[in-house]
Amino acid sequence: MISLIFLLSGLNKLTAPIMTIGYIESVGLPFPTLAYGTAVIVEVIGGAALVLGYQTRLVAAVLTAFSRATAVSFHNDLADLNQFVHFFKNVAMAGGLLHVIAFGGGKFSIDGWRR
Repeated sequence: MISLIFLLSGLNKLTAPIMTIGYIESVGLPFPTLAYGTAVIVEVIGGAALVLGYQTRLVAAVLTAFSRATAVSFHNDLADLNQFVHFFKNVAMAGGLLHVIAFGGGKFSIDGWRR
């Protein structure tokens, strides 16, 4: 389930690139177009790979770093309740991904079938 959050978020970014790039720019990140492309690639490919259970530990590590980076970069105004919720959502997702790093994708994953 956690993988679908990334996959759907990445696909959503594809439907509104100008708005997403504007949002990235508004928080002051350098190279917003590059950041947009990177986010889409990480979320779509990472989300799909995790759904399928392909390279689960590696993908989960990348998504953990991505979740932590987005929490700090985009949801750092903890006085704003909306940002507070999104910050801790990202932290919780990173925690769930640590579980995937520790235990892998399981027997029904592509990784499990290849063993």
